[in-house]
Amino acid sequence: MIFDLSIMCLAFPGKIKKIEGKKVLLDYPEDRHYALIGDEKVKVGDYVMVQMGIIIKILSKGEAQSAAEAWNAA
Repeated sequence: MIFDLSIMCLAFPGKIKKIEGKKVLLDYPEDRHYALIGDEKVKVGDYVMVQMGIIIKILSKGEAQSAAEAWNAA
């Protein structure tokens, strides 16, 4: 099977800046975006992974840093 990488959705860790009901404002290195809260119990300051606009996982600070370093090395 051949995968078309141009349509792949990649997740990058973001830090929750603000919670507004069921959505959060996320800080990324050079941008800010909103995402929806899924089943995760999140709080301001958490690092999270977002897929298709929904938080899918809470990360430790170390996991977020490792993911960002791997992204920047690619």
